[in-house]
Amino acid sequence: MSEFDLIRRHFTRPTPGALLGVGDDAALLQVGAGKVLAVSSDMLVAGIHFFADADPYCLGHKTLAVNLSDLAAMGAVPRWATLAISLPQADDAWLAAFSAGFFALAEKYSVDLVGGDTTRGPLNLCVTIMGEVLPQQALRRSGARVGDEIWVSGRLGDAALALACLQGKIVLSAEDFAACAPALHQPQPRVALGLALRGIAHSAIDVSDGLLADLGHIL
Repeated sequence: MSEFDLIRRHFTRPTPGALLGVGDDAALLQVGAGKVLAVSSDMLVAGIHFFADADPYCLGHKTLAVNLSDLAAMGAVPRWATLAISLPQADDAWLAAFSAGFFALAEKYSVDLVGGDTTRGPLNLCVTIMGEVLPQQALRRSGARVGDEIWVSGRLGDAALALACLQGKIVLSAEDFAACAPALHQPQPRVALGLALRGIAHSAIDVSDGLLADLGHIL
């Protein structure tokens, strides 16, 4: 299967939110009046961020979810994404499941996939995501003020616990692992919460490196 056949089969969908999507040298995007683009990129590498034998549907979901979380932390409305994939070989069944997981989440948040790239190599996934926000509503890390309260959404440490269990570093009961595993395999981006916090929170951050480490970025 050629690169273009792979893209057409698995990653070309209608893009109603873009003037021009997949298929040209670049996408054409129309930003709303008075708004700015919020842009973020995250890379997931097999053996570092996920196991090479991870379920491809869950991996497709996770690949987009970690990027959506960055936009949520900015209070931005997700609009567009690009996806670059390095694969050891073109596995049609794997790609079908991966793209199904990716697009299921993309459709939930009305995100259009408007470009990307594929190449042969070790399994590596990189998404660049773009959203819209009014400049005065963006939840910047630098906005924290003396006297602000610190709030966390969700439970801390679930993904790390599930990963440590899979790596054999700790032992969890089946019940405890089942409670932690979704945070590792199918994390849920807090997009609605990020939008609701505009005009309320002074600052926000996506907690991906641990609470203490990420608090240091805003305090």
